[in-house]
Amino acid sequence: MKLTPAFFDYKSTIMAARDLLGKKIVHETENERYEAYITETEAYLGKDDEAAHSYGNRLTKRTRIMFQSPGHIYMYQMHQQVLLNIITMPEGVPEAVLIRAVEPVHQLAEMSRNRGGRTGREISNGPGKLTQALRLTMQDYGKTIFNSNIWLEEGKIPQRIESTVRIGIPNKRLATFYPLRFTVQGNPFLSGKKGLMDPHSGWRSLPVAEGTELLYNEESGEEA
Repeated sequence: MKLTPAFFDYKSTIMAARDLLGKKIVHETENERYEAYITETEAYLGKDDEAAHSYGNRLTKRTRIMFQSPGHIYMYQMHQQVLLNIITMPEGVPEAVLIRAVEPVHQLAEMSRNRGGRTGREISNGPGKLTQALRLTMQDYGKTIFNSNIWLEEGKIPQRIESTVRIGIPNKRLATFYPLRFTVQGNPFLSGKKGLMDPHSGWRSLPVAEGTELLYNEESGEEA
């Protein structure tokens, strides 16, 4: 089932970042249909978050899409990589969630080719890696997940969600230490994840009414 705009109703950006874990992202191109489960996110809290591009309600050609309604896609380039963000708040409130890592579901071989032949977790355990794997580009800037060839569906439920500081946020004063990175604990497709692949992947086998358990960990990894 595809997500509708109601997914964002009454949610803070932090809640959205948690609730996006396990959702299936789908990118349908002319020749392929890529699918992956979201395993890692980061929340960016707009005008009060010095790590956000829209800190202080900064409105530029790049950030203008952040002021649009929830579900709009904000793509930007950093270190020659393209990163995927989803706007979360009502129009005029420039907050977003960065999708940092995904677990491939469909077209695994093609995703590997898109990543230059890399395999295993290296296909999509980082924000620039996943956009390469899913063939997402700057041309997707400004689309929405509700009426484009990129959308989200219900997927899996994490066994546990872990919270850490965000990755690559130096010298942003208090914002450097905000625990706004959320991961599916135990999943091998996480930024900087190394070691053996976890066969259980961190997912629940069945949905549960009480939701997921949130853990806090002061340590954070680095993208490989």
